[in-house]
Amino acid sequence: MDRPPLPPFDVETATQKVRMAEDAWNTRDPARVALAYTPDSRWRNRAEFIVGREAIQAFLARKWSRELDYRLIKELWVFRENRIAVRFAYEWHDDSGHWFRSYGNENWQFDEHGLMQVRIASINDLPIGESDRKYRWPLGRRPDDHASLSALGL
Repeated sequence: MDRPPLPPFDVETATQKVRMAEDAWNTRDPARVALAYTPDSRWRNRAEFIVGREAIQAFLARKWSRELDYRLIKELWVFRENRIAVRFAYEWHDDSGHWFRSYGNENWQFDEHGLMQVRIASINDLPIGESDRKYRWPLGRRPDDHASLSALGL
């Protein structure tokens, strides 16, 4: 089953793929997000190595049970053929109410059907005060008129 846009990417389709990924992750629905990956997709997320949709779904369920009120912005960095690199930042709080902004980069590789085969993520967490938050839209999709990472100086 194809998941457009398909590689090879151009600036328009790579940007569209990034926004689609951002939108899916902002649902915080592990089952929905996992469908964007090949059944045997390989991930490195920080120092954790994950293989397969089922493991991805379990990872995301754990992630979003700890990272509460999660809001994410992704931005295209570069693309070529079937690969896309993005930078991102997301805000969340733990169950004690401590807020964080997590910054990172991801490298993605897609199969011919537009499913992600490989995801390599490097992420750093910065404690922030609630008053330092920049992402204040209602949970779910980032509004189209919300500032990008670059516009926010992130």
